[in-house]
Amino acid sequence: MSIGFDIITIFPGIFHAYLGESILKRAIQKKLLDVRIYNLRDFASDKHRTVDDYPYGGGSGMVMKIEPVYNAMQEITADGVERFKILLSPQGRTFNQDMAEQLSREKRRILFICGRYEGVDERVRECLVDEELSIGDYVMTGGELAALVIIDSVARLMPGVLGDEESAKEESFTCTWGILDYSHYTRPPDFRGIKVPDILLSGNHAEIAKWRRREALKRTLLRRPDLLKSVRLNEEDKEILKELCSDEYKNKGAGGKDEHDTGNRRKTKKKNF
Repeated sequence: MSIGFDIITIFPGIFHAYLGESILKRAIQKKLLDVRIYNLRDFASDKHRTVDDYPYGGGSGMVMKIEPVYNAMQEITADGVERFKILLSPQGRTFNQDMAEQLSREKRRILFICGRYEGVDERVRECLVDEELSIGDYVMTGGELAALVIIDSVARLMPGVLGDEESAKEESFTCTWGILDYSHYTRPPDFRGIKVPDILLSGNHAEIAKWRRREALKRTLLRRPDLLKSVRLNEEDKEILKELCSDEYKNKGAGGKDEHDTGNRRKTKKKNF
C-alpha cells in the first residue's frame, strides 16, 4: 500500500532537501511514498516565466496568476489518474490529526498547490481545487512548509513507513490516545540526581501502561484540556481525571500546573546541575 503526492511550487528545492532525509527518504526508496514535484514556472506562457502579477484594484504585493496553475494541472492530470486537489491557504480548514487519518486512506493522488506572494487568484480557489487547508493561524511566506507538514503527518500513518508500527498508534492525537503523549525517558537512569521514575524500571508492563495513561491524561488536563471534550474516556480514565482535579491532588503539590507550565507560558523547569 502506498500514497502519492503531486506538488506545484516555485521552490522545488525546499522539498528535495526535506524528502531526502530520514523516514520519508526511506519511504520513497521502499515505494511506500511517491512525491512528484512540479516547478510552476515551467508552465508560464512568457519567456520570463512569470507566475505573478499586480492585483486588480491596487494594493500591495503580487498575486499568483491562474494561467500557470491551470496549465500545470492540465499536464499533471493528463495521465487520467484521479486527484484530490488542495490549495494551501490561510483561509482553509485547519489541518489536524483527524484529517491526517482521512488523507492516509485517500485512494486518489493528493495534489498540493503552494501559494506565494500576497495570495492566489481567487479563480484558482473557485474552479480548480477540491479543498483548502491551513496548518495554523499564523502567516508564512508560502505553502511549501505546510505541504511538507501534511505529507510527513500522513506518510507516517501508512503501513511500513515507521520501523515500529505501534509508534504511530501511541503518539499524541492518534485514535488510540486522542490526547497528549506521556513522558519519555532513556538511559542513563540517573543523570546528575535527576532520576527516571521507578515504575519504568520495574519491568511490570501492566503498571507501566497505567502510569503512562495517567501521565498522558495529566499532561492533557494541564496543557490542552480542550482535547478532553472530544476524546473517548473509559471509567478508569474518568477516575484518574477526577483525582487529578480534586483538591486533595492539588494539595499534594500539583497546583494546577506541571513542571513544564508557568502561567500561560510553557517552559521547561530548569535544573541546577
